[in-house]
Amino acid sequence: MKIVLGSKSPRRKEILTLMGYDFEVRVSSSDEIITSSDPQEVVKSIASQKASAININDGELLICADTIVVLNNMILGKPKDKDDARKMISLIQGAKHIVYTAVCIKTTTKIVEFLDEAIVEIYPMSDKEIEDYINTPEPYDKAGGYAIQGIFSKYIKEYQGDYYTIMGLPKNKLETILKGAIK
Repeated sequence: MKIVLGSKSPRRKEILTLMGYDFEVRVSSSDEIITSSDPQEVVKSIASQKASAININDGELLICADTIVVLNNMILGKPKDKDDARKMISLIQGAKHIVYTAVCIKTTTKIVEFLDEAIVEIYPMSDKEIEDYINTPEPYDKAGGYAIQGIFSKYIKEYQGDYYTIMGLPKNKLETILKGAIK
């Protein structure tokens, strides 16, 4: 079975490579339509929409995912600009938040979807630390404006759950499903 990753995310590519799979990247340019205010439903819907927008052939298995950060039921996506990044980091610093990653796996005959979550606590940060961080390129293509594996890692107090869920692709759950699908 040929694996197709429906994502341009460098982190998802890195995780799938780490898992030892050869894959092709194929992305869609379709717009994401949000029809719910429930964070879990939003992230699942977006992963599913990504998968629906990519055509696959017999013998191909498509993996699409979406990740969001949720603080007090407020969804934090990718920051649009420096002001947005400042706001997000100011909100999550000194607090716990939830990271949801939804995955949609599709073949021409079957669809498997799952949701994984992790809880992340951030150390309190000074205004200068926030400014220094948002002046790096790191926050701007990541949900919540941070990368657990990047320079922001020094501000991670603790996390519960799969580290790779926070990075954007739940490695352990995905591996279990792929082992059953690729024989």
